[in-house]
Amino acid sequence: MSFNQVANDRPRILIVGGGYVGFTVASRIQKAIKASGGVVTVVDPNPYMTYLPFLPEVAAGNVEGRHATVPLRQHLQDCEILGAKVEKIDHESKTATVRGNDDGDTYELKYDQVVIGAGSVTRAFPIPGLAENAIGMKSIEEAVHVRNWVLDRIETASLLKDEAARRRALTFVVVGGGFAGVETIAELEDMARAAVARNSRLRVSDLRFVMVEAMGRIMPEVPEDRAESVVAHLRSRGIEVLLNTSLGEVDGDTCKLINMGDKSPAGEVETQTLIWTAGVMAAPFLKQSTLPIDERGRVRVGADLRVTGDDGVVEGAWAAGDNAAVPDLTGKGVGGFCVPNAQHASRQAVTLAENIMAARNGGELKDYYHENLGAVAGLGAYKGVANIKGRSFEGPLAWLMHRGYHGMAIPTVERTTRVAANWVLSTVFGRDTSPIRNERTPRRPFEEATGIAPKEEKARI
Repeated sequence: MSFNQVANDRPRILIVGGGYVGFTVASRIQKAIKASGGVVTVVDPNPYMTYLPFLPEVAAGNVEGRHATVPLRQHLQDCEILGAKVEKIDHESKTATVRGNDDGDTYELKYDQVVIGAGSVTRAFPIPGLAENAIGMKSIEEAVHVRNWVLDRIETASLLKDEAARRRALTFVVVGGGFAGVETIAELEDMARAAVARNSRLRVSDLRFVMVEAMGRIMPEVPEDRAESVVAHLRSRGIEVLLNTSLGEVDGDTCKLINMGDKSPAGEVETQTLIWTAGVMAAPFLKQSTLPIDERGRVRVGADLRVTGDDGVVEGAWAAGDNAAVPDLTGKGVGGFCVPNAQHASRQAVTLAENIMAARNGGELKDYYHENLGAVAGLGAYKGVANIKGRSFEGPLAWLMHRGYHGMAIPTVERTTRVAANWVLSTVFGRDTSPIRNERTPRRPFEEATGIAPKEEKARI
């Protein structure tokens, strides 16, 4: 039986994306839709949902990479899972163009209703040398690689005779002062300290961590005084926080900085590690769809999460999460919309799932309304900040709040248990600081054995 015969033989709810929105919606409606003779189809390039708030802890080795994911086939057994990319949505004909991974074949997939939950992707700028020399922090693969890379740079530096090369290897730059950037640099610095403490050839003072932020403050999601205290905390650990500064060019191992005030040069940093966390944008394929999108490329929706254009509701289309412009009925959202974070996405998904079932059963749809509870951030072992309902916390208590919230928020009891086990083991036995070498190039040892590997290769993240 061909793909098209299998895929288009039943009424379908197509869910684009297997992240917070896609996974939650699918898990809540799969049994009812299957019982009614329909099928819920989840399309995502990855066979798992990634719990993004854990990426800094994955990069720091506190959480095993696989445990920060939720396997779709294991937990969505009543759904049809397609490991593919959606290239285009033609809602007029209710058809999605789907391409298999690794430039696989394309298929036309018919649906009755569509849920757009593709999330966001890293937003980069046309900075010379950025694409060739940097890495993002938006996927499990990136976080795992960053962990191994940073630890490998420490091991490599401990045996370098050239002082300039040693400094480059031990200098780590993070661009972006949002939650992702702050947690990433703080967790990595904490891990690096532990690794250096176990290496008699190095001292903590040999390490250099630099954060570059174009705005005059970091972490816009928290009150300014709390953001300032985080800057003070980072600087007390020796982390350089460069505000009102942007990355102008990357020339090999040289990051050239720019002062945002007058666009004048703001110095250079020699490094082999450049991590980019300076923002996200809606999934690009939405621009190829016939659904209404706003100026930022997000799907336009009403408060009930139905896609809504200039002519009103677009029947059979829903959206939520980072790729949707969801009205913030509390009146506190930037520009009148919910900020793109896990707290909103996971809760929007619950409302969306309930509204899909209500629409099918002739019930009343609910508007999405959620007062932001606040924010929590981990800054390394026993270090953190939190702002909960206007009250600020820091230190071990905030760190426990961070772990408690996210440990419970990751979907499924199975994943919560695995993550908690990681934390317990790290507490009992200490942080694991051994790098896995060549994880990005696993064939290299074999190539060296057969004589085809290059003798010298530029170290690049």
